[in-house]
Amino acid sequence: MNIRMLKAIAILPGTALIFAPGLALWFGAGTAWAADFTPDNLQPILLALPFAVVGLIMMIWSVRMYKIHGGDGTPAPWDPIPNFVANGPYLYVRNPMLIGVILFQGAEAAYLQSWPVFIWMLIFIVANMIYFPLSEEPGLEKRFGETYLRYKENVPRWIPRFSAWKPPSN
Repeated sequence: MNIRMLKAIAILPGTALIFAPGLALWFGAGTAWAADFTPDNLQPILLALPFAVVGLIMMIWSVRMYKIHGGDGTPAPWDPIPNFVANGPYLYVRNPMLIGVILFQGAEAAYLQSWPVFIWMLIFIVANMIYFPLSEEPGLEKRFGETYLRYKENVPRWIPRFSAWKPPSN
C-alpha cells in the first residue's frame, strides 16, 4: 500500500473511528455520559462483534476494489481515483466503505457502552447523508458522466441490493 493510500485511511476512517470517538470518550469522562466499559461483561462484546466484523470486511473489501480497479488515487476526495469502480461491494450499494465505517462505529458505541460515541455516529451519518448527494455525487456525475448516472439509477446509495447489479457491457 502506498503512502497516499495510508494517509487517506489515517485521515478519513482514522478520524471517524479513532480520533472523534476518543474525543467523545474524553469529554464524557467523569460525567453521567461516561462510557460504561466493563471488559468482564460479555454482552457488549457479543453485541459489538458482528457489527465490527462486517464493518471491517466492508472497509477492507472496498479499499481493495479501489486499489485493484481504481487506478492511481485513493478514496479521499482530495486524491480521487481516475477509474470508475463498480466491482465487489459496489455492485450492491454505492457507499460500502462508508457503511463499513458506520457499522464499526456502532460496534465501538456498543462495546464501550458509550452514548457520546453513539451520538458521534449519528452526527457522522447525518453529515454524510447531506454531503454525498450535495457534493460527492455531483462530482462523480461530472467525472464519469453517463456511466455514473446509469450506476446511480441501479445501485442504491445506502441500503444494499439483494443481488449484484450487472452493468451493461460496452
